[in-house]
Amino acid sequence: MIKAMLVMGGLATGMPTRALAQLITTPNQVIDCGQVLFRKPVTVHFELTNEGQGSITIKKVETSCGCTEVNFPKGIITENKPFIVSATFDAKQMGHFEKYIDIFTQGASLPFTLTMKGVVVEEVKDYGGEYQYVLGKLKTDRKEIFFDDVEKGENPVAEIHVLNTTSEMANPNIMHLPPYLKADVSPSAIPPGKSGVIYLTLRSDRMDDFGLTQTAVYLGFKPGDKISEDKQIPITAILLPSFGMVTEQQMVYMPKLRISDTTLDLGEFAGKKKKKGTLVIENLGRTDLEISKIQTFTEGLEIELTDKVIQPGSSAKLKVTADQKVLKGVKRTPQILLISNDPRTPKVIVDINVK
Repeated sequence: MIKAMLVMGGLATGMPTRALAQLITTPNQVIDCGQVLFRKPVTVHFELTNEGQGSITIKKVETSCGCTEVNFPKGIITENKPFIVSATFDAKQMGHFEKYIDIFTQGASLPFTLTMKGVVVEEVKDYGGEYQYVLGKLKTDRKEIFFDDVEKGENPVAEIHVLNTTSEMANPNIMHLPPYLKADVSPSAIPPGKSGVIYLTLRSDRMDDFGLTQTAVYLGFKPGDKISEDKQIPITAILLPSFGMVTEQQMVYMPKLRISDTTLDLGEFAGKKKKKGTLVIENLGRTDLEISKIQTFTEGLEIELTDKVIQPGSSAKLKVTADQKVLKGVKRTPQILLISNDPRTPKVIVDINVK
């Protein structure tokens, strides 16, 4: 729910002025129309509510261009009363559009802004792939997202195609978003039998640390939907340092990582509770090799690195212990992630084979 507090000026009564709060709320301050046909006007309806102290009146509405017409209530809007603002965009130009509607109410110092956006096309094209998964009430083509090898400052985007197979209008939304993820749904409303796209953007500048970050978001059918396991979308991201400014001359003096193997075969437990193994990490470069992060993708592995700063010509041991009891419930291959300051090999993934 989007809320906007609009502050009114003092009343000319000779008494001390007192700010009165105007509170307009809406479940969708931004409506994405999705694909819009060329020369076919499109209309959206914004549902708003006056939740402020007393009645309000819309004195004027301004748009960001003359191609958008707006209809709004002309009379008094009483307290706690819902109302509709409709906007029609005349799609006479191809490509993406984003139009703003500023609503000015009587006595408020700032407008309440609504946004409609989309893309004008000659022909509406639906997703041609398969919707293999069910998340809540919606079908999707993906059930998890992996952002791999993301350098600090990059903003990669992952797409999830969504199909509404119900008899209701869907307003998909992504719930439980962390600050480093942004979600956009196009179109905002998906009719029965129609499809849409969810764009998930990883904002790496908002991530605190290099290496592996794992979280989960949830796909809601409508705003206010409840979080549940059947709507879960696991998100994995691997953030790397940025070496884009390193020159070839500087590269000569940088550290250089070499690991004895990227697969560690521990064999069979054969009745043992734990199995152990060791890998060797060498620095073949001219400056110190720093292992800034060492993590496991799953539970059931204990890791120990004898030295996280390895001098030129030196080495360190990576000791790995696999726990049979914990790994028994792990579905994926156990792996270890290392992040270093070697621009050639900032990331190393080690697979652990154990039965």
